[in-house]
Amino acid sequence: MGSNEVKVKSLVFAKRIVQAYQYLCKDKKEFILSKQLLRCGTSIGANVAEAQYGISRKDFLNKLYIALKECAETLYWLELLASCHYLSESEYQSLYADCNELRKLLSSITKTIRDTLP
Repeated sequence: MGSNEVKVKSLVFAKRIVQAYQYLCKDKKEFILSKQLLRCGTSIGANVAEAQYGISRKDFLNKLYIALKECAETLYWLELLASCHYLSESEYQSLYADCNELRKLLSSITKTIRDTLP
């Protein structure tokens, strides 16, 4: 478990978010909330990728914290979309589970790094 795993999982999750966005726009005609979901859901992986090239361990950690915050925001938008009946229960549960797994992984990585910094 580490930064490579979170990079792969965040890319796979971003693809799912893009597909969800396309579905929400095309089938549900929902354009506002889905755009928020698209932005934060794809931002997780973008920040993980950026962290790989951090200029210091602290910079690396800060980028991962941003990715972690984007996970929290994504979970919020998923909840809202489900509660407004734009996502079915099974769609919501599946996306929520993947995002929450990323959140736990990022939380573990950031805690480990934070605890090893001077």
